[in-house]
Amino acid sequence: MPEVLALIPARGGSKSIPRKNILPFAGHPLLAYSIAAGVQSRLVTRTIVSTDDDEIAAVARRYGAETPFLRPAEFAQDNTTDLPVFEHALGWLAEHEGYRPEIVIQLRPTSPVRPPDCVDSAVQLLLDHPEADSVRGVVPSGQNPHKMWRIGADGRMTPLLPVPGLAEPYNAPRQALPPTYWQTGHIDAIRVSTIYQKHSLSGDVILPLVIDPKYTIDIDTRNDWLRAEWLIAQGDMPMVTPSPNPLSPIPSREGIGDRGKRPLPQKVSLVIFDFDGVMTDNHAWVDQDGRESVMVSRSDGMGISLLRKAGIEMAVLSTEPNPVVSARCQKLKLPVLQGIADKAAALRGLLDERGVDPARVVYLGNDVNDLPCFPLVGCAVVVADAHPAAKAQADLVLSKPGGQGAVRELCDLLLANS
Repeated sequence: MPEVLALIPARGGSKSIPRKNILPFAGHPLLAYSIAAGVQSRLVTRTIVSTDDDEIAAVARRYGAETPFLRPAEFAQDNTTDLPVFEHALGWLAEHEGYRPEIVIQLRPTSPVRPPDCVDSAVQLLLDHPEADSVRGVVPSGQNPHKMWRIGADGRMTPLLPVPGLAEPYNAPRQALPPTYWQTGHIDAIRVSTIYQKHSLSGDVILPLVIDPKYTIDIDTRNDWLRAEWLIAQGDMPMVTPSPNPLSPIPSREGIGDRGKRPLPQKVSLVIFDFDGVMTDNHAWVDQDGRESVMVSRSDGMGISLLRKAGIEMAVLSTEPNPVVSARCQKLKLPVLQGIADKAAALRGLLDERGVDPARVVYLGNDVNDLPCFPLVGCAVVVADAHPAAKAQADLVLSKPGGQGAVRELCDLLLANS
């Protein structure tokens, strides 16, 4: 098999979303998804991140990539194109390691949602076609350019593209027009000889890897970011997901990285529950006077009672200031702090007040506002229908959804584990 290098460009000076390459995206640093695509590929033999930033390099190593060099600042400017970045990386590897791959693939961090077979399909397509210089990922274009126009200095419109044999393509039905495709950032597979001999990342003969358009995600703005996380949350896109190396620690920084999965403590002193989406199914009924009611599980109440008999303390932290929270917690005889804007600060205060060893504390949540609490406890647990970001960062994902027995499931696990 040929040497296939996955190269991931990730500079530190992003302007549209500062530090975006290592910001958490659906539970992992954005960069981690491209690393996973290289590391998990059957045909890729080496995965390297080219960065000018020490922190990005540390995160990259955490997720299984190599960072044998730091990219010089001259190749990490706002207007730096891809070609000099690849020429630098290949030149450095040849000079310092004698490493000369036959194929190099580009995995852009801004296209994190890839089909599981994306990388191997592109590499295999290039291997099967020796006449090709490169393979590029494309999707069917959302708008057909044959119906696009130019406006001249005189204010008149002229068609953007002609169609041989069709006098007025802009008036033709869509089905009569040639299909067109939009290039994506998912994958470029390039022969290294194309880079050296033709000074190009594409060459002359470019083959398409046609990708399902539902994977068309290119993150450039915060709105792109939110839309992409929402699409992932729908759960209908099989995709490459990261898996960090638990033996490779990264510098501590809020919101970045992953701790590796921790088991439930053998000795539990305190359990902290979120309320909405944990003790409820995250729905609320509102009457004409604004009064809310929620659905809860009676089995949760039994589990809490059993934990109390076992001598395990419990409390509820809730962002929502609502009488329904107070009423339910009063019935369950649970102390509650509600209307909490900063859950992590409230949790720290609670642990200090009670003098509890954080390693003996379990936290049960369901959404992104719970994430800051996860590193503060011995084990972070989420319900089955938790937000993808919470699932990715949790130590344990329950089989039951919130409001439908998730609390009881955790109580049973703790009692069985004690």
